[in-house]
Amino acid sequence: MPDNCIFCKVAKKEIPPKHIEETNNFFVIPDKFPKAEGHILIIPKKHYVTILDIPNTLSQELMELIKKMSNKILEKKQGDGFNILMNNLPPAGQSFPHAHIHLIPRKDSDGLRIIS
Repeated sequence: MPDNCIFCKVAKKEIPPKHIEETNNFFVIPDKFPKAEGHILIIPKKHYVTILDIPNTLSQELMELIKKMSNKILEKKQGDGFNILMNNLPPAGQSFPHAHIHLIPRKDSDGLRIIS
């Protein structure tokens, strides 16, 4: 873990957490710069840089958390749909070197442009 990794500090509770949800290996927090109301991040507690670094043994736990949080978005009426987005490495838009998944609520007329 790099000493300056904010997500690692949040995972270790060195920075006061704003956890929405937590599992054994992941936590969920609001995005600091949301693209839409309810935009959240799903983050591994251990330091992994990209999805390629996250062990396959965590796949089921991660998928279950993504589905749980996606259902909450729909149940809370934060969106009528949602995007699951992960940038891996700088050429793909990763600006922070700790793996994290964006879960972005979407509405028909929100005007957001996501790569399609």
